[in-house]
Amino acid sequence: MDVLLSIPVMSYFLAPAPSFSSIGVSLLLYLNWLTLILSHSALKVHLVGVLALRVVFWLLPSLLTLLFDASLPSLAESIKHGRRAGLPPRNRRVLAQLLLLAVFNTAFLVAVEGACSYALTVLTGTPEFVVATTLPLPWQMAKHMAVMMLAREALQYYIHRFLLHGRSSSVARLHKQYAHAQSGAPFSLQLMTDHPVPLLLHRFLPMYLPGVALRHTHLLTYFFFVALCTLEETFSMSGYTVAPGILLRGLAQRGAIHYASGGAANFGPYGVADWAHGTSRGRDVLEDLQDEAEKHHLPERAGKKVSDGAGMLQDGLEALRGNKSNKARKRA
Repeated sequence: MDVLLSIPVMSYFLAPAPSFSSIGVSLLLYLNWLTLILSHSALKVHLVGVLALRVVFWLLPSLLTLLFDASLPSLAESIKHGRRAGLPPRNRRVLAQLLLLAVFNTAFLVAVEGACSYALTVLTGTPEFVVATTLPLPWQMAKHMAVMMLAREALQYYIHRFLLHGRSSSVARLHKQYAHAQSGAPFSLQLMTDHPVPLLLHRFLPMYLPGVALRHTHLLTYFFFVALCTLEETFSMSGYTVAPGILLRGLAQRGAIHYASGGAANFGPYGVADWAHGTSRGRDVLEDLQDEAEKHHLPERAGKKVSDGAGMLQDGLEALRGNKSNKARKRA
């Protein structure tokens, strides 16, 4: 538990929000991180951090939404894609089996990540992620996050479409038997109820490989990446028609269509690769971005900024002309 609460990512999301200044918060995060890496091994910090993020951003929300769906099915049905078909099974034995499979798969993925991390450390002499006393710079963190997001989008799309939904593949048959056992929209617990082999290809490799390939990714940057992707996957598998933000509702709709169609469309996490390859069904990512921009009045804001900028430029030119006129008069 001390390792869990010492991780700056977890401190940010779980700790109370007192009125600290930004400098005080940064100092607190830095002290937590410094204490953590000086008192525990890099591998332990890595694995406990990933496990904690999975529990907080997937397992707990999945159990809460499952409890809501099972306790208030009539209300849950009204906000589910596919209505009644999107509700989880009512059989307690089936739900218990799904939960056990999900917990096993979570532990399995963490064990595989630990084995990969240990092997890379032995081969290269250093951990695959930077574990230093310094925190990552904001610009470097944003750059690495962008690269990992793009790489994950491509990897997950091609693996999901051509390996997990290939015509003649044993991995595809396992994926269909486990992940697509239930027709209709999914629920968040199903994120980890696939067979371990296709789950490894679908959920682990596209997230782990981009960070390893960069070789200079800070472990905290990887933690933020895992937290964001896990939260996105939880929402996209929820099957709910209501979500905070147009983009998240679009993710949930595309996920529901993927499962309802038996895996015929919507293979990528964000829909960018689906839009590029013509495998998108329902609202595509461009429509979501356009609606999100209109919701926040971005075109009007951009127009106002351009208008203000043009006004300032015009004022500057007039001032410059006035100065030239005054100089000419003085010379005369």
